[in-house]
Amino acid sequence: MNSENFTLSEKIVSPSYIRQGSQARRGHEQLIRQLLEQGKCPEEGWSESTIELFLNELAVMDSNNFLGNCGVGEREGRVASSLVARRHYRLIHGIGRSGDIAAIQPKAAGSSLLNKLTNSVVLDILKLAGVRSVASCFVVPMATGMSLTLCFLTLRHRRPKARYIIWPRIDQKSCFKSMITAGFEPVVVENVLEGDELRTDLEAVEQKIEELGAENILCVHSTTSCFAPRVPDRLEELSALCTKYDIPHIVNNAYGVQSSKCMHLIQQGARVGRIDAFVQSLDKNFMVPVGGAIIAGFDESFVQEISKMYPGRASASPSLDVLITLLTLGASGYKKYLSERKEIYSFLAQELESLASAHGERLLHTPHNPISLAMSLDGLQASSNKAVTQLGSMLFTRQVSGARVIPLDMEQTISGHTFRGFMSHSESYPCPYLNAASAVGITREDVTLCIKRLDKCLKALKKEGSAAERSSPVPSSKQEVSIGE
Repeated sequence: MNSENFTLSEKIVSPSYIRQGSQARRGHEQLIRQLLEQGKCPEEGWSESTIELFLNELAVMDSNNFLGNCGVGEREGRVASSLVARRHYRLIHGIGRSGDIAAIQPKAAGSSLLNKLTNSVVLDILKLAGVRSVASCFVVPMATGMSLTLCFLTLRHRRPKARYIIWPRIDQKSCFKSMITAGFEPVVVENVLEGDELRTDLEAVEQKIEELGAENILCVHSTTSCFAPRVPDRLEELSALCTKYDIPHIVNNAYGVQSSKCMHLIQQGARVGRIDAFVQSLDKNFMVPVGGAIIAGFDESFVQEISKMYPGRASASPSLDVLITLLTLGASGYKKYLSERKEIYSFLAQELESLASAHGERLLHTPHNPISLAMSLDGLQASSNKAVTQLGSMLFTRQVSGARVIPLDMEQTISGHTFRGFMSHSESYPCPYLNAASAVGITREDVTLCIKRLDKCLKALKKEGSAAERSSPVPSSKQEVSIGE
């Protein structure tokens, strides 16, 4: 209620009680005012009542919620189900206009304000997470792969002759398909093995640039967050190469916001060389439903160019989800999650190392990967390749999700390109292994339970292998002679 309505209320209920209610209301409004003034994530999280008050006030600014609104167009924010309307806080019009996802929508001042504030708050969080010099970003209602495609399509207008994208290999289908979908030819650069780690082959990247010609290359497409034993690309060196040859550089930072090391690599890459845009997932970094990503960069005009490439209006759901989440957590709450994730990474490493040692395996040494870990499975491989793949299915049926079991010699063909040793990021990684990751939101209980179930699975497989070995017929000396004869 406004001040006039509060004054009128004093004629109905005791003025002292109304003044108390008015002061409580001003507390909510003060928080909203600070958000509008600063455009930053509040240090302390908001209560649900403040967030709902804010969203309801935004919703009444949209034309579909105007009292007496008369809509005669084809898109008037009509929703048949009241359940759907409540799910979206009656913010129905989405974001942007037909020509620009970042444009103001005249029918939806509230939704437009939501969009602008979300992008501003997310930009603040990217800076807080380590990329201090990022200039601009926007939330797009597509997951990481399609968001990368949008970046490549935008670069097409700047480099019309280019047909190749140089891509240090990372065995994840969507980032490979993002280049194919955009109509470009990925040039796969195999990684080099350094100890247990798979790292960027910088010499091979430069050779490809010289071989193909810089003018024929759309960009270098690098990766930060990845499954061990693959580690983040050498972003500083790749950025310097891109500057040297005047080639754009797009970074797949899928779940890298939660890692200070990944964000530091992006910051340093932009400082010493060239990074045109970096893309990160909303669900992996901010614990919201799948369906959104953040496209960010150091040149505001290029980020705006990407946003204008998006055709049509867009769903406001990813923006709404991430704004609600960040207002709930506040900057301090999100930083706490990041700190806990890092602590649990060390705990997970210790537990995996101890388990590996108990089963005659070892934790692979991958110090440059700050999120994912890998444990060798040489003992299982020695018994049979089937035992390695069986471990993966056993873990899944025991409700251990996210653990990846990587056997040797897998092949996968994607859009005509065959990857040998698929999922291991290498044509010939020396051993099979199991992946586990310490991602934002993980708990010590998750780790403890995973280790317990993994231990049981490994023991069961070893027992099976021993039983199969004992039941195998052993040729007698007489049989051996007869075979020889």
